[in-house]
Amino acid sequence: MIQEMTAREMKPRKFIEEKIAEIRAAVGEGLAINALSGGVDSSTVTLLGHRALGRRLKTVFIENGLMRAGEAKRVAGLFRKLKVPVEIIDARAEFFAALKGITDPEEKREAITQTFYRGVFGRIVKASGARFLLQGTILTDVDETVAGIKRQHNVFAQLGIDPQEAFGYGIIEPLLRLRKDGVRKLAKALGLPEDTYRRIPFPGPALAARVIGEATPERIETVRKATAVVEQHLAGTRAFQYLAILHADRVTGMRGGKRDFGQQIEVRCWDSVDARVAAPTRIPFAALQALAGEIIKKVPGVVSVTYNIAPKPPSTIEAV
Repeated sequence: MIQEMTAREMKPRKFIEEKIAEIRAAVGEGLAINALSGGVDSSTVTLLGHRALGRRLKTVFIENGLMRAGEAKRVAGLFRKLKVPVEIIDARAEFFAALKGITDPEEKREAITQTFYRGVFGRIVKASGARFLLQGTILTDVDETVAGIKRQHNVFAQLGIDPQEAFGYGIIEPLLRLRKDGVRKLAKALGLPEDTYRRIPFPGPALAARVIGEATPERIETVRKATAVVEQHLAGTRAFQYLAILHADRVTGMRGGKRDFGQQIEVRCWDSVDARVAAPTRIPFAALQALAGEIIKKVPGVVSVTYNIAPKPPSTIEAV
């Protein structure tokens, strides 16, 4: 059982020193790799890893076709300013091929996990000669996976999976005892900019976790455009997380006085501290109307916009 370290009890400077020592001891004189996604967890572990290993940590951004618009360029640019080089790996075709025809939520997550760890990342690790992957797994990821709520793509040891045997490399998880509020505190201490350490969470399976049904390139692009609108409109709420979800079936709408079978977007916005429990943010109705109007205007094919008002539990923050 993992012993939680709360944000209140964590002393950032001491934690950083301890984790730097642990990473150096594990890697020795060899190389390690980490995958940067731009979220607070992966950004924090990237800076922590570079403090520990310097040039002996290779950082990559896997462009899987499932991220926010312009994410690869934005993230690589940010870390370039922080003196951390980032290599962008284009794996879009491979991920969409793995997702083709899959509609079951757990099967989608497993397809992404295997494509990332065994396929794309396995080749990168082998080519580099690295023996370790440094990643930003946090305690909430483990809790949800072990409890059977949903399989988080980055949890292995707690399920009895040995990454060395399964993928050919070890995994180092310096943030494993922390939850999101603790990671934010650590990220600030490491010198990450506020718009990064305050950034809303984003799921490991990326936008595939926000498409109910098959995650095709076209459906991912629809939810990507809706995501941009939602994040722009709800940034001022200071909520824990806000997102757009694309529903599976078409719904009946009207355009130009005629029936139009279009897409349905569900908006979710949450108040929470660490994602274990969450309550829907009380957004003024006029703001919701403006948001819906902007989604319908800017996202082709959308005829319906809804807002989730069920708490977690029984709902979850992400839909898939």
